[in-house]
Amino acid sequence: MTGKSAHSPLSSREAGILLHPTSLPGPWDNGDLGADAYRFIDFMVEAGHTVWQILPLGPTHDDRSPYQCLSVHAGNPLLISLEKLVEEGWLDAVEPGPGWDLKHAHLRRAFEGFRQHAGGWAREALSEFVAANAGWLDDYALYRVLKDIYHHRSWSEWPAGLRDREPEALAAAREEHAEAIEFIRFNQFVFFHQWGALRRYANERAITIFGDLPIFVAHDSADVWAQREYFRLDETGHPLVVAGVPPDYFSATGQRWGNPHYDWARMEADGFAWWRARMESQLKLYDLVRIDHFRGFEAYWEVPAHEETAINGRWVKAPGDALFDALRQEFDPLPVVAEDLGTITPEVHALRRKFALPGMKVLHFAFDSGPDNPYLPHAHQRNCVVYTGTHDNDTTLGWYQTLAPETRESMLEYLGWPSEEMPWALIRAAYRSIARLAVVPMQDLLALGSEHRMNRPGTTEDNWNWRFTWEMVADDLAPYLKGMVSSYGRFGKKR
Repeated sequence: MTGKSAHSPLSSREAGILLHPTSLPGPWDNGDLGADAYRFIDFMVEAGHTVWQILPLGPTHDDRSPYQCLSVHAGNPLLISLEKLVEEGWLDAVEPGPGWDLKHAHLRRAFEGFRQHAGGWAREALSEFVAANAGWLDDYALYRVLKDIYHHRSWSEWPAGLRDREPEALAAAREEHAEAIEFIRFNQFVFFHQWGALRRYANERAITIFGDLPIFVAHDSADVWAQREYFRLDETGHPLVVAGVPPDYFSATGQRWGNPHYDWARMEADGFAWWRARMESQLKLYDLVRIDHFRGFEAYWEVPAHEETAINGRWVKAPGDALFDALRQEFDPLPVVAEDLGTITPEVHALRRKFALPGMKVLHFAFDSGPDNPYLPHAHQRNCVVYTGTHDNDTTLGWYQTLAPETRESMLEYLGWPSEEMPWALIRAAYRSIARLAVVPMQDLLALGSEHRMNRPGTTEDNWNWRFTWEMVADDLAPYLKGMVSSYGRFGKKR
């Protein structure tokens, strides 16, 4: 690292709300980048909150998990607002309905409308977008088209010529499916056009967009197909080793995630070009980025791909120091928050501190042991982000209702036997913390129970579907939150 000191990306006391755009209200299957997203930003301003934290924005597989995306660069077309396309004049009025197929059909119509009615500025903007993003967009568009053609099978199961990216096979596919490829490019142009407008609206109102970057990528993704040299795969494109975590208190067999591991030696050989490009893409979307499973940059759990569980894995050192040094050459201060939850070694803490990256403190984890628990508010540091819970936790009300009586009593005693009901006593503890940034899930601000949980780790059914409605938002909620922000000096930075 260069001789100058690292600086934290958190410079002032702020308060934020965790809400993925798919959870916004609206008439479709999921929230989008339309009117309700702008209304949510207005609500944040009224509530005095200055950070909007979201989950990864990439296109998902059928389970809709934003942590197993089809691309690390692309945006999710499910988030496109069709109403905004009507306003552009590219689409006639639409009647909302269920399912991706209907939205896909409307986007098809918008594509035709764009080609017939778009003005010169829009056509020029599309051309500029395609040219500027060709480094990932060309491969992604072809990947999505081929994935549809081969009935959503993984790229490693495609015909060998396409699987192995033989030039003649790729050229023939690009020629044969040119129209479908252009449609995918158009969808990405629309997504980034709409997201850019929403982000500007937020930034102009002093709202920071706080995004999320999973450390690993899905094997079935455009990135692994297009850049196999950066991943540890066999000659047919299947992983040699996969990611996970070892057995622990929560699982006797560990967790076998199945993501391919990076070929870190190959990445380091070209100065981590793949990671630098990935970070550049993320900063086109977000102002600040959380990196999930940060401990994997110091050492990662490597499981042979043929193993059915994570038991027979091993720890392997990763070049995190060199990686973050390379990233810091381009992005200083590094706009990164490290997800450092769970059992973290001194080496991982040292890596995070060396680059002044804020860590995370989750209050749900604070009360199941004694006063040395690092998640208790008195143990927090300024350079961290405190949460009541995250998208992987139960809601605070649901969590509280299932606590063992002795744990509940210990927590209430620690909090000074608050008169406020849950979840407000824990929300207040988060805002009171010395941590520079306090983030609370929208479910907690609405005092919702377990049935409103976003994700249950280790399960694949009925996750990522939670929505709120404006009827849930009491008229006095925003001024109440603004008063709490004022009480604890979380005014945010001036712009």
